Amino acid sequence: MASAISINVKQREFLSKAEDIADQVLRQSKSILPFLARLCLVSTFLEDGVRMWFQWNEQRDYMNVSWGCGWFLATLFVVFNLFGQIGGSIMVLTRFKVDYACGMLFFIVILQTVAYSILWDLQFLLRNLSLVGALLLLLAESRVEGKSLFAGLPSLDDNKPRNYLQLTGRVLLVFMFITVLRLELSFIQVIQNIVASGLMVLVTIGYKTKLSALVLVLWLMCLNCYLNAWWSIPSYKPMRDFLKYDFFQTLSVIGGLLMVVSLGPGGVSMDEQKKRW
Repeated sequence: MASAISINVKQREFLSKAEDIADQVLRQSKSILPFLARLCLVSTFLEDGVRMWFQWNEQRDYMNVSWGCGWFLATLFVVFNLFGQIGGSIMVLTRFKVDYACGMLFFIVILQTVAYSILWDLQFLLRNLSLVGALLLLLAESRVEGKSLFAGLPSLDDNKPRNYLQLTGRVLLVFMFITVLRLELSFIQVIQNIVASGLMVLVTIGYKTKLSALVLVLWLMCLNCYLNAWWSIPSYKPMRDFLKYDFFQTLSVIGGLLMVVSLGPGGVSMDEQKKRW
């Protein structure tokens, strides 16, 4: 009994020290963290927009052959993806009409999910849902900025939509981690799966949210650089494009997690309930 209490005390002390370190990191990076989160978040859209430019003919021919939509509609698809993704990303980075930019990027995610038949590929579908979650968190951030313009004025509980955006964003973000869990019986892989699953649950319910999200950022960055090292593949190999796509999509989810770290869990979370207790 005494040993169990001692272990519990040590665990609390460890968590307390970890949270203190996380708070110090956040205070020092407070000025650049929101921009870094947005930059990571839109990176997949920027990369895909540039891809549309350099692979113009290939993308157009693929859409024409896959859907039999004709040269004009296939070209229109490529043009919309090119300018929509690059334009929307620039709007996000410059904080210009962020709501409209998120709407446009969200529509592009849905359009590509249908156009590239991602609906029938569970791994890609879960990753796209994670991307939607990141966009919802970006939308929540824009609502925070909008409210701050009128600080001091009475509010009629306007933050409820923002809280639900943050909740939905957190839930969708963790789908990315489901795609990187591996059903292997090696000791290291089992430990990784258990730790990652635990952190995913903590982020989802909003408990120790900033610390959990920060640990997931570090873990996902390491996995991303290890599993999706597209720069190590020669440019003539198709695998390079697949890894590059995965790399930047994962980087966008990292941006979403950084947004969680920057914004906090929101009102619908265990952390918020603890404050009321």
